[in-house]
Amino acid sequence: MAGMTSGTDSFDMRAATGIPSPGRAASAEVGPAIDSANQKNLLILVQLRWIAVVGQILTICFVHFGLDITLPLGPLSVVVALLVGLNFATLVWLRKRPEVGSHVLEAAMIFDVVALTAQFALTGGINNPFIPLYLLQVVLGAVLLPPRATWSLAAISFSGLVVISVLNMPLMLPETASGDYALFLRTLALLLCLGLDGLLLVVFVAQVTRNLRERDAHLAVMRQQAAEEDHIIRMGLLASSAAHELGTPLASLSVILGDWARVPAIARDGDLAQELGEMQAAVKRCKSIVTGVLMSAGEARGEAAGLTTLSRFLDAVVDEWRTTRPDATLAYETFLENDLAIVSDTTLKQVIFNLLDNAYESPSRWIGLSAERRGEMFLLTVTDQGPGFAPKVLQQFGKPYQSTKGRQGGGIGLFIVVNVVRKLGGNVTARNRPGRGALVSLELPLSALAIGDLDHAG
Repeated sequence: MAGMTSGTDSFDMRAATGIPSPGRAASAEVGPAIDSANQKNLLILVQLRWIAVVGQILTICFVHFGLDITLPLGPLSVVVALLVGLNFATLVWLRKRPEVGSHVLEAAMIFDVVALTAQFALTGGINNPFIPLYLLQVVLGAVLLPPRATWSLAAISFSGLVVISVLNMPLMLPETASGDYALFLRTLALLLCLGLDGLLLVVFVAQVTRNLRERDAHLAVMRQQAAEEDHIIRMGLLASSAAHELGTPLASLSVILGDWARVPAIARDGDLAQELGEMQAAVKRCKSIVTGVLMSAGEARGEAAGLTTLSRFLDAVVDEWRTTRPDATLAYETFLENDLAIVSDTTLKQVIFNLLDNAYESPSRWIGLSAERRGEMFLLTVTDQGPGFAPKVLQQFGKPYQSTKGRQGGGIGLFIVVNVVRKLGGNVTARNRPGRGALVSLELPLSALAIGDLDHAG
């Protein structure tokens, strides 16, 4: 007899200069993912240990009082009390230190094996029918622990078998008990042990493997994000270089267009003057993009970011976008009861331009833009009346190069938007609207935009 115990198409230059390298970012995320899986597995060990404690108490009482077989109740009670104490200590420790390394799991399982060995030594030694519980420990160790720790646990279990073979206390059967009766009890206990082994392995190993699958899935997401950040860095460096090269010719083109606007023949031709004005607006837009790229890269061209409010910032972005897309119908509304003081952020401006440009690609040319504050979050929603996103784009939303024929905005632009917003602590979601059209929602913490305390901002 022994107890049952076990182990078991705008740029984001913030990305180019402000995010950690993908290798460091991935390493920073891998640790918490492994710790989370180990924490769940440690709780599984706690559950198994509670089952073991209950089983031990019931078995000790049944054997000692029901079968009238004398057991050393004092030492056995100490072992059970130590298991209970370990469980309570583990739960308290997890509240204070959620990080769980593999060495913690290894130590907990070694403690279980030592406790199991002590119980076997006190209750018949190598002749105890519950000896197969050692196998449960080793199997769980193979699932939960690294190879080195698994071999260590197997060696300790084997050493325990050797110890109980030498230092054992034979059970004192009643004088009236026959040999057949003792064999019957041993066979019954062995069948019970094997049944429990199988049941516990199926139930708890399934839980452990599920935890490991969740951890692997999380790590896969982190690796994907690291690859995307590496892609952003390369794009940012390329964009910074291109911005330097484009600055001079754009300035020259702006001067030339200004000179043309003062030519009397052009000024008298209404159609030509209108086209010239559109050209000047386009050049101004290009210069604004170049300036934003260089500012985000830490290379401001004399146009420092200014203080403003969230409402004024959005109004300015909408006005500028309408100037560059005169044929679009933009329905703009805000629900900002309490305005918020912010720094005019070129990165956020580029994100909004990307979302609007993406909606502009829909054939309808109608775009809806709404902004609202929900507690300490800022919610921006862009809608259109086009054909909506293709199912493939929705499934891979935010991944690079997911554009589909007839909808150019489903590619690199949304990829940049998702990564920029994620770096600011927010998230972006997309779905197709009932009937017709697409909806993209951007949610950001106001703390990433506000100046000072949110409670006193505005």
